[in-house]
Amino acid sequence: MTTRQAYVIPKAGSLRNIVLRQEELPNPQPHEVTVAVQAIGLNYADLFAMMGLYSATPKGEFVPGLEFAGKIISAGSGVKDWKPGDLVMGVTRFGAYATHLNLDARYVIPLPEGWSFAEGAAFLVQVLTAYYALVPLGNLQPEQAVLIHSAAGGVGLQANRIAKKMGAYTIGVVGSAAKVPLLQQEGYDDWVVRSKLFKQDVLAALRGRELNLVLEAAGGKYFTWSYELMAPQGRLVTYGSATFSPKGPSPNYPMLIWKFLRRPRLDPLRMPTQNKSVMAFNLIWLYEKADLMQQLVDEIMALALPAPYIGHTFLFSGLPKALDTFLSGHTTGKVVVLTEDQPAF
Repeated sequence: MTTRQAYVIPKAGSLRNIVLRQEELPNPQPHEVTVAVQAIGLNYADLFAMMGLYSATPKGEFVPGLEFAGKIISAGSGVKDWKPGDLVMGVTRFGAYATHLNLDARYVIPLPEGWSFAEGAAFLVQVLTAYYALVPLGNLQPEQAVLIHSAAGGVGLQANRIAKKMGAYTIGVVGSAAKVPLLQQEGYDDWVVRSKLFKQDVLAALRGRELNLVLEAAGGKYFTWSYELMAPQGRLVTYGSATFSPKGPSPNYPMLIWKFLRRPRLDPLRMPTQNKSVMAFNLIWLYEKADLMQQLVDEIMALALPAPYIGHTFLFSGLPKALDTFLSGHTTGKVVVLTEDQPAF
């Protein structure tokens, strides 16, 4: 058995419920590996799960966290492809907020040569989200125009990189002009800062093109406006609703109810006439399809994308502060937590 530290949510409802515990981790099952975690990637799904607002939130006590990078220290008797000392990055259906974890060996892949552990922990959830939205669902084609919301975040940056590899025209949407230099650095073709002039600004950024695809994770009026801007045969892929993100560590239920009652509504009887589509997905669903996930990872790795952009790093002891920073909405790129009790590689 391995002694580990893990952040635990005894009961979902507030970020303030998180506690750090020391506990014994059992030896891996025959199909599992034990990973000494070096870095942890934060995701919006973590926040929603801890607050009890995520449909996939585990019942009762749980360790949050969906992605990590580290070193294998033990392998189950049935694992043939991994050995102690291998450097990996991976995804897990919760459990990553820990210094060590056991997981199914199918959900780790080699850490790319030259990448840091922080970069490995910042990659898989965002890139799988971006790729699945753009390619299998969005059917993005060369020279098509794609509008990418939350463009300076982890998913948005990966979506732009993938779309540019495919020859698309990309427009990024951000909430602050302070984030525009990052979009310029990342090679977006144009950008829009959210405001009441959103529709006019997007039309100007299109420069006469049709809007073919929207990656949407904001919700509210920006969902509606984006849908209205799409050309016939346009596709809107939604994978979140940041407008429902609480501004504090716990949900404000009256505010959430008010937003829920004012949520966007589409008439399915009009959609065929408009020739527009809306698709949605939850990455937890994809986690249950191990073979499909591996196929998508193989396709992604074949793109030879650069290492992800790390915007903010925290030490493991400062993970609660990392969550507050992430919740603020003022971050860019990926927020990563480093486990300081692990030797650097």
